Amino acid sequence: MKKEPIYLKVDSRNRVSLAKLSKKLSSLYKARVEKNKIILEPVQEIPEGEAWLFLPENKEILKKIKKSLKEDATIDLGFFKKYLKK
Repeated sequence: MKKEPIYLKVDSRNRVSLAKLSKKLSSLYKARVEKNKIILEPVQEIPEGEAWLFLPENKEILKKIKKSLKEDATIDLGFFKKYLKK
């Protein structure tokens, strides 16, 4: 299925709104020009406090976290188990 092009107009301050393209737009884009075309790529920002996890020297930690997220979670309810409705 071929999508029809959407025409976007430059406003008086040389801005182009991308709102017509998608309802779920990213808040940050990497932009470049290739052969007279403007290419926008959505970029996901990682908070500074979490960026350490994605450094090459921490790839084993990241691998373990991803593995644990895929596993079923089990919680030991201990003393509170008797209050669960069956």
